[in-house]
Amino acid sequence: MDLYLFNEGSHVKLYEKLGAHPIVLEGTAGTYFAVWAPAAEAVSVIGTFNDWDRSRHPLTLRESSGIWEGFVASVDTGAVYKFHIVSRHGNWSVDKSDPFAFMQEEAPQTASIVASLDHEWGDQKWMEKRGTRNGFDAPMSIYEMHIGSWKRPGGRAFSYRELASPLTEYLQKLGFTHVQLMPVMEHPFYGSWGYQISNYFAATSRYGSPTDLMFLIDYLHQHEIGVILDWVPSHFPSDEHGLSYFDGTHLFEHEDPRQGFHPDWNSLIFNYGRNEVRSFLLSNAIFWLDRFHADGLRVDAVASMLYLDYSRKAGQWIPNVHGGRENLEAIHFLRRLNEEVYKAFPDVQVIAEESTAWPMVSRPSYVGGLGFGMKWDMGWMHDTLDYMELDPIHRKFHHSKLTFRMMYAYTENFVLPLSHDEVVHGKGSLLRKMPGDEWQKFASLRLLLAYMYGQPGKKMLFMGAEIGQWKEWNHDDQLEWHLLDLPQHQGIQQWLADLNRLYRYSPALYESDFEQHGFEWIDCCDTEQSVVSLLRRGRSEDDIIVAVFNFTPEPRYNYQIGVPAKGYWREVLNSDSPSYWGSGQGNMGGVESAPIPLHGRRHSLTLTLPPLGALFFKREERRGGEREEEVAADLAPTTP
Repeated sequence: MDLYLFNEGSHVKLYEKLGAHPIVLEGTAGTYFAVWAPAAEAVSVIGTFNDWDRSRHPLTLRESSGIWEGFVASVDTGAVYKFHIVSRHGNWSVDKSDPFAFMQEEAPQTASIVASLDHEWGDQKWMEKRGTRNGFDAPMSIYEMHIGSWKRPGGRAFSYRELASPLTEYLQKLGFTHVQLMPVMEHPFYGSWGYQISNYFAATSRYGSPTDLMFLIDYLHQHEIGVILDWVPSHFPSDEHGLSYFDGTHLFEHEDPRQGFHPDWNSLIFNYGRNEVRSFLLSNAIFWLDRFHADGLRVDAVASMLYLDYSRKAGQWIPNVHGGRENLEAIHFLRRLNEEVYKAFPDVQVIAEESTAWPMVSRPSYVGGLGFGMKWDMGWMHDTLDYMELDPIHRKFHHSKLTFRMMYAYTENFVLPLSHDEVVHGKGSLLRKMPGDEWQKFASLRLLLAYMYGQPGKKMLFMGAEIGQWKEWNHDDQLEWHLLDLPQHQGIQQWLADLNRLYRYSPALYESDFEQHGFEWIDCCDTEQSVVSLLRRGRSEDDIIVAVFNFTPEPRYNYQIGVPAKGYWREVLNSDSPSYWGSGQGNMGGVESAPIPLHGRRHSLTLTLPPLGALFFKREERRGGEREEEVAADLAPTTP
């Protein structure tokens, strides 16, 4: 049955069958090895246990399956090994690392290591309730990070185990609900940040063993932090020891470079039309969710999988059977991936980084979608950063960059990403992108973060922005932690922590992220003053947050907005507070509404808008004897 499912492209747990597995066979302890190499003439396992002798431990072909297998006595965890493969084609042989190895030697060494995945998990409480933490109606504030460059005490990166306590404490302090780890799968080139994966089932040895990574995830779970793993099924490197030309044929990749080579990354493309390759990738996705208790996968570079002409000119790509540019095999694979993941783990999220307008990425496959749970809103990210980089005097001419997003905001289940891609390769840090003098830069960064939290959609922020990093991210260096000695950087960090606190404890800001009743513009048309005002609604009728954003350095006095109910509206957050290094302008803690209709609502507020400032208001609980009908009447909009 395993062979049948493997050849059909339906096996989702190949990691239990292929690779290296310590077992006891007829009373003898050793390791069972198995590898898929259908074009091989002969395969042997070589390693420290046989002095790398290619003749001592040949493997046997299992009928016509293409799988070579064998048992080697006395080989246990820690043994270093490779497969020596002799191809039937062209008198070709090579030593390959194990595609299903659970551990690799630390780069630049390339051999596989027999490893155990035995870990005594202590996250049962988290696993039982994580569906409520990953749901569409749950707050998700995601901290994206690169393990090797977060902190480097003594010039070296934390190990997985060393990272567990300080990272957890930091995430709790700042109020994040999830952490997203840039790829932790083994990669030969550190400068690829993990996006050039050579060994898909091995946690990179740069930071420790597979069980060390399990310890980190377990520790985060026990402290109420979810873990999302970056996953890269779109391409893989051409290193000789890896998947490339594995058995003397293009086993995992396409033979034709017009289909099998990525010009952007000088890497190879999986052959999604090959059943066994689909089984390999499906099993890998399930593996990280099953054995490592990951709470979700962020799938990298989905657009590069969907389009046959991605980054290619005419004549450099091959159309599909209908003459189109869509990669039909990749579409089929992505739908199958999401079906299998959500069938096995309905309480996780699979998130697509898809940078085009491909329709229904986060809609179920049974209605024609790709089946992802969520999708990065790259349009929001580009438009908003383009807008924020403008001198405020010019922003009124580009007001639509702020507001256009709501034209499509409910076509997908969006995550709002301010990711690592925006702070590398000469783009500068988020703080450095902001125009104006130092005070304006910090005010603008606080405003940018506030606008993200005011918009519908889950939130994601790359490390460094929360401390107002000046330098763009460098994978060889740690964050500029020394900046926290300065009050302006402390202010950014405290502002983000307070935003996360308001977000997590205000259902109006997350409960209806993907439902249209959860958002309304109050006024999105004040282009002349570059001000927008909006309200967010929870599922409870009177659960409302009002937010106002002033995108110029000019304070606005006696600024009026309509509100949906009378009463006292408390100013729950003000980005211009002196505690955040602001100028201290605001509304003295709150404003009483006036019975003056405005913006289609029965009541209005008269506000002071601080320069480059964001304000959040929440209506105080009504006190004493008011009739429910009156409350309902207040909440009902008036005819404009």
